[in-house]
Amino acid sequence: MLYEWLAAPSGAFNLLNYITFRTGAAVVTAFLITVVFGDAMINALRARQGKGQPIRDLSLEAQMSKKGTPTMGGLLIWLGLIVAVALWGNLKNPYVWVTLFVTFSYAFLGLLDDLAKVTKQSTDGVSAGARLLAGFAIAALACAVIMGLHGAHTPAGHAQWGALNPLAEWIAGFAPKTSVQPADPDFSGGVAVPFVNNYFLPLGGFFILFGMIVIVGSANAVNFTDGLDGLAIVPMTFAAAAYAMIAYLTGNFVFAQYLGIQFAPGAGELSVVLGAMIGAGMGFLWYNAYPAKVFMGDTGSLGLGGMLGVVAVATKHEFALVVIGGLFVIEAVSVLTQIGWFKITKRLTGEGKRIFLMAPLHHHFQKKNWPETRVVVRFWILSVLFALAGLATLKLR
Repeated sequence: MLYEWLAAPSGAFNLLNYITFRTGAAVVTAFLITVVFGDAMINALRARQGKGQPIRDLSLEAQMSKKGTPTMGGLLIWLGLIVAVALWGNLKNPYVWVTLFVTFSYAFLGLLDDLAKVTKQSTDGVSAGARLLAGFAIAALACAVIMGLHGAHTPAGHAQWGALNPLAEWIAGFAPKTSVQPADPDFSGGVAVPFVNNYFLPLGGFFILFGMIVIVGSANAVNFTDGLDGLAIVPMTFAAAAYAMIAYLTGNFVFAQYLGIQFAPGAGELSVVLGAMIGAGMGFLWYNAYPAKVFMGDTGSLGLGGMLGVVAVATKHEFALVVIGGLFVIEAVSVLTQIGWFKITKRLTGEGKRIFLMAPLHHHFQKKNWPETRVVVRFWILSVLFALAGLATLKLR
């Protein structure tokens, strides 16, 4: 990583020791990489895919006009993010590796789904059951590692891998340490209660199950939202900015103590990862803004949602995700309630009824003849308000 080569205890390069500076550098780097290589990647995707992403017929003229647009544009985001994190991130930090593991594992699941759709020229990709099963397995492993990290800190206050993760310890170049304090089961297996100072609802091993639900739910909620040009990526950057702030505060003992929030040593480095995501996301929007030259596909949306979920778990701000990612929650709830109400009414009356004209919710407003750009911009406005409201809860204790 660049900052490890150049940073010194004193002098101009000492600036690279500051997370805030490296986060800003990651934003700029990821944005430039994504924009510079965007056209070439989009042309390669178009040549490889031919007819592009198959469009589901929703009886919406605006949707059908998008036929032929290439998908898997999430690869642009991941290119920018990888380069930025490699240059500016602390690759010895275990939280970084856990987050990248979940992000790229989910992105790979999305890539398989997109490939299946493009190959078959059908909106049916990998089976939902198989995708969910793999998603829960990935989330379970990540939550187990995070639980170990939360329970094993050095006296200096830096997270360690611990005995649970010898392979990850080897990858990160960590030597085994013997100066580990006893694990804190209340912190590692607990869920922070909103609006209460440093109180954790003790879940023990069930923390892993709770974390799995958060991560998988987040991934699928972002996936549901990705239906219009620019609709998912902008709210994702707002949510990432909010969690970058939370990660920085959570990983800083002074700020955590002042705010009365949980202190998670080492979690501040996630700000750099999220900064890279913000820069790459803005670079992707350069090409995804209406009318889109490329769709992110499940390659992008599943990975982005998984990243948001695992960061929420790592920083012990899982409940804040409901507020910060409020737009994603609304979109997911609209789908679940639509399906649930249809099945209930069909069983009771023999005829299924719908709550919305179409789900997810953004299609409901399209059915009401709202222009796509109006739907997208208004949803962006809501996402800003949700992110700000989520940050405001930090001091409501």
